[in-house]
Amino acid sequence: MGAGATAVSGADASFAHLIDSRRKWYNNRRLIALNAWIVLLLITSSTNGYDGSMMNGLQSLPQWEAAFDNPSGGKLGLLNAIQNIGALAGYPFAPYMSDGIGRRKTVFFGATIMCIATAVQTAAQSVGMFIGARFLIGFGLTFAANAAPMLVTEVSYPTYRAPLTSLYNSLWYSGSIIAAWTTYGTFKINSTWAWRLPSLLQGIPSILQFLLIFFVPESPRYLISKGKDAEALRTLAYYHADGNEQDPLVQYEFEEIKAAIDFDRTVASNVGWKSLIATPGNRKRMRIIVALAFFSQWSGNGLVSYYLNKVFDQIGITGSSTQLLINGILQIWNLFWAVLAAFMVNRLGRRFLFLTSASLMTLFYMAQAICFAEYAEHGAPAAGHAVIGFIFLFYAAYDLAFTPLIVSYTVEILPYNLRAKGFNIFNFVISLALIFNQYVNPIALDTLAWKYYIIYVCWLAVEFIFLYFFLVETKNRSLEETAALFDGEEAIQQIAHRAEAHEVREDASVEKGSFGAADEVSRA
Repeated sequence: MGAGATAVSGADASFAHLIDSRRKWYNNRRLIALNAWIVLLLITSSTNGYDGSMMNGLQSLPQWEAAFDNPSGGKLGLLNAIQNIGALAGYPFAPYMSDGIGRRKTVFFGATIMCIATAVQTAAQSVGMFIGARFLIGFGLTFAANAAPMLVTEVSYPTYRAPLTSLYNSLWYSGSIIAAWTTYGTFKINSTWAWRLPSLLQGIPSILQFLLIFFVPESPRYLISKGKDAEALRTLAYYHADGNEQDPLVQYEFEEIKAAIDFDRTVASNVGWKSLIATPGNRKRMRIIVALAFFSQWSGNGLVSYYLNKVFDQIGITGSSTQLLINGILQIWNLFWAVLAAFMVNRLGRRFLFLTSASLMTLFYMAQAICFAEYAEHGAPAAGHAVIGFIFLFYAAYDLAFTPLIVSYTVEILPYNLRAKGFNIFNFVISLALIFNQYVNPIALDTLAWKYYIIYVCWLAVEFIFLYFFLVETKNRSLEETAALFDGEEAIQQIAHRAEAHEVREDASVEKGSFGAADEVSRA
């Protein structure tokens, strides 16, 4: 469930005294408008969630299986994996387009491709046509998913930046809910429209973005990087201070962004891909980031995400209507736990949520394996029904950390000058893990049946051990303080130097009656 790059500022409290406590998202007309536009960006993640759930649902539709000659094994794996292969094709270009032509135009570009692709998918007359359309969906989604979450971060009102960026990945399940219930509703259509209609509805988020994206404010960061300082200031003032360009918060944000852009330009020539592994601190970061990317897809969730009908078939639940109904209820369950966890991140801490998630996933997956084996050996219906119960419990455990945190934690531990490259690596690894899973899972499940679950139980135990020894807690820390956890004494000295410089700037601003820029790196 990977998405485009996002940033969560751990130091928003540094300018809490500048925020008008009376200005809330529900009582300020311009904040209501801003958050409405942000919802348009958040549904990019819903598109991704829709796809996985739709493919699950289509496999339970006899009409779809008949249309494509009952795909199984490697052929079924390709039908699922091709979207992520398309995403891989877009990764080399998406970050450069987001920075080059802007966040909005990049979302528009991706949405346009997805609109065309969903039309082709809906009209598919052969497996090849269906596969080609799904490749294009993945390719277009890469561009939209790269730019949309960055735009969410860069235009959000400071008070709501962290929960909104956490919600981005959590709303993956909103798309999966719509897809699950759509396929459940079209099951009784006695024609190819049983699968064509869900395919068509997949394009709704992209159509909305195609039509409305240019009403969304452009990123002030992008505008300043292109020399459009006045437009950036107007954007910040309009949405964050009811149009008052002299508001202390607006001035603070504006100067902060300008300082960050200047910093970018000074270090750009010294930052390359090798920097990701050039220092012990960066190597520690990349070890965690790559591990989280694999863990997010290799925790056994791939079986249910893409091959739920196969799991059901092997525990005696073969009715298409029942399969689709359970899938629809499961997605609502997932959304509840993911959104709840997104709002608990700062209260409970990252390490607590990850370790709790990994330990409970191991326990519930072990229970699934036992019940699965019991059904395979004795055919007891109660054992098959117990598998379903433990699937629900497993996903509640998964959603505690691996839905809301994988994006925000990854960006949080990366220093500003490596954030884009490091996050691109994260997304790339997720796509590789998904492609492998989508090819291997159906083949392994057909060959090993319940014994395949044992492999995941062992792997989940390995995940817990890794997280226990290597995951670093970043709760209630600024990005600078987080950097010190990875980079050691050198980073601490840099923090002290910057703090001293910031104090000098604050003293100067008092004399001039203006507001100085805070440290440009920590909240860039």
